[in-house]
Amino acid sequence: MKNVIVSVDFGPGVEQLLEKASEWAKAFEVKIWVLHIAAPHPEYIGYAVGPEYIRDIRAQELKEEHRLLDSYAKSLQAKGLVAEALLVKGATKDMIVEEAQKLDADLIICGHHEHNFIYKAILGSFSESLIQESKIPVLLIPLG
Repeated sequence: MKNVIVSVDFGPGVEQLLEKASEWAKAFEVKIWVLHIAAPHPEYIGYAVGPEYIRDIRAQELKEEHRLLDSYAKSLQAKGLVAEALLVKGATKDMIVEEAQKLDADLIICGHHEHNFIYKAILGSFSESLIQESKIPVLLIPLG
């Protein structure tokens, strides 16, 4: 095992997820890729890009997300681990699978939030769809 991807969404439990990932990295001496998939902004789809101030706001949001990712990677590095931050735009599940293949990842670690039946019936389960799509093992960490 050489590469582990940890997919983060900046929601509650990200510290818990990174702690579990660091345990794996220490045990198996692997590189951690802290990955965040930024959703494409609707104004960027199609021909109309929207006013410049909207692009500026989105650029600032992406800059802040990248800063957070870097801070996560640096906190792992401070523990003596090899870690790097990666911010990619696109559809979450598809981009996680694509980046895992590009990076020759041996494992994908994701947080899992429990949702009620109605939520799952309408939106489905992200975790289930990721497991079905990925040819790389997926470790789900239950988050409070």
